[in-house]
Amino acid sequence: MENRTEVSEFILMGLTNLQGLEHFLFALFLLLYVASLLGNGAIVAMALMEPRLHTPMYFFLGNLSCLDICYSTVTVPKMLSGFLSGCQTISFAGCLAQLHFFHFLGSSEAVLLAVMAYDRYVAICNPLRYRLLMSTQACLCLAAASWVTGFLHALMHTIMTSQLCFCGPSRVPHFFCDIKPLLSLACGSTRLNLSLLNIVTGGIVVIPFILTLIKLATMIFSSIDTLPPFLLTLASYVCIISTILRIPSTTGRQKAFSTCSSHLMVVTIFYGTVIIVYMLPDTDALRDLNKVFSVFYMVLTPLANPLIYSLRNKEVKEALSKIISKYMVLP
Repeated sequence: MENRTEVSEFILMGLTNLQGLEHFLFALFLLLYVASLLGNGAIVAMALMEPRLHTPMYFFLGNLSCLDICYSTVTVPKMLSGFLSGCQTISFAGCLAQLHFFHFLGSSEAVLLAVMAYDRYVAICNPLRYRLLMSTQACLCLAAASWVTGFLHALMHTIMTSQLCFCGPSRVPHFFCDIKPLLSLACGSTRLNLSLLNIVTGGIVVIPFILTLIKLATMIFSSIDTLPPFLLTLASYVCIISTILRIPSTTGRQKAFSTCSSHLMVVTIFYGTVIIVYMLPDTDALRDLNKVFSVFYMVLTPLANPLIYSLRNKEVKEALSKIISKYMVLP
């Protein structure tokens, strides 16, 4: 592979240019990061140690928590050090590594969320066939497909970016090495890179997003034993929520909403912010806004997942209490 790169390192410009907020932001994001690690670590530990949680749903939640731990670790520690040191340098190889693992883990999570929607769809719409359709082998294959898809997607972007010529400037207008900020620094044509970003990355995000919406909408209607006569090929969360509100039975509304509320909250934050960052054109007006949205899916989503997916569930609370009483309480 011919290396045409003239820039040996990049300078990350950080999250914000506002002076005087560095120490506050450092403490805030350090707290969020530690809370995310503890929450997701607890989910992984419970999914492994508690026999009652050895089900497909918690198997996928364990995978999601592993992804979230690694996902935030790829970027947040570097961002935290930037709050203390200001602009910081990163080698070209380190920048490509960060780009690769960021998109590897992010793409895997996008696919895994769609897999989790399918799991809930089967559990509600085909409960008698659930054990057959979601067997141990099927769960392993679905989880492996999520990880492999993410890895191949990230590898494509890493290889394509490494072929570009960077001859200056070397200041990355972001707090980590992402594709769009790096492409803005390339000296040659980036048309192919942008096309792959729009088509492939768009497919990785939008297709699972649409499939997730369809599954969730179908879950809502099937939970009250009434399927609509039309095919839901593209739905929105507004339509789903409005449909729930139109259910005449209060019990039916509660049952339908509880079925999908957790997943709705997660995919709204994750898919929504990712689509805004990567599908909208890269303009000067949107660059600072994209930094804010990046914080949502890198910091807030990994923190929120344990709270809205698992830690509010009765069986998870019981498993957590059991583990704490077994290993933390002194005799």
